[in-house]
Amino acid sequence: MTRLLALPSLVVVTAVWGATFVVVKDVTEQAPPMDFLAVRFLLAAGVLALWRPGRLLTLSRRQWANGVVMGLLLGIAYMGQTFGQQYTSASMSGFITGMAVVFTPIIAGLLLRRRIGLSTWAAVAIATAGLGIMTVRGFTIGLGEGLILLGALFFALHVVALSEWSTAGDAYALTIVQLGVVGVLCLILGAPNGLDVPGDRSFWIPVAGLAVIATAGAYLVQTWAQARLSAVVAALALTMEPVFAGVFGVLVDGDEITVRIVLGGALVVIAMAITEIRTTTPARIPEAQAEY
Repeated sequence: MTRLLALPSLVVVTAVWGATFVVVKDVTEQAPPMDFLAVRFLLAAGVLALWRPGRLLTLSRRQWANGVVMGLLLGIAYMGQTFGQQYTSASMSGFITGMAVVFTPIIAGLLLRRRIGLSTWAAVAIATAGLGIMTVRGFTIGLGEGLILLGALFFALHVVALSEWSTAGDAYALTIVQLGVVGVLCLILGAPNGLDVPGDRSFWIPVAGLAVIATAGAYLVQTWAQARLSAVVAALALTMEPVFAGVFGVLVDGDEITVRIVLGGALVVIAMAITEIRTTTPARIPEAQAEY
């Protein structure tokens, strides 16, 4: 029964993440990005730590170090994405962030010396063309798109590191460490100007939702679901995130539907699907079943 629920659960996670592009764009207009990210991730780490406080004691020094590195990668990714969203639309942000799915096998091939097939290079070419159609203005790429693309690169680095260093048994504790590192990193970078967040409900209600649902909850559901699905099925489900981002951007944020966005977005989604179908290897057998 739980296996039957895994795929729809993962699709729901991608829908939640797709919707956050609209929410993040709104809340970052009320508070500096670093302050917003610090609050979001510290709240998420705190919720998970309070739920299962003993899990952190099970990590070795090496696992703590791995968690810190992965947290730094994730933090840089979110900073690029969040800063970039201030200069572009929610749907554009979602599609460009989806490039991480294309970057991942390339980074794995370069860092882990895994062979990169012709289909992967073809997917890269298709995705690059799609990205160009959506974002290139003349012969330049806007600041927002460039920052989000940088974030996508670090999301891919994080995915590769996570695939090498995590197991089902330590996934919960490593999630706490990573989210905590992101929160502390953002807090430190935002410290020179002081923590400046509004006290009204229009800010704290969406931030609490982002922290509890879209960060703490979503990362746990993803871990749970991917332990029960093949890597190909899970990856194809995750390619729905930029599609949902585009849908919510149009329905909620009033983004304009243009031929450039539709055509470019379609090419990016096609490239992500090709990359995952052709290059994803079977999921590793967990060393220990995660207990939540």
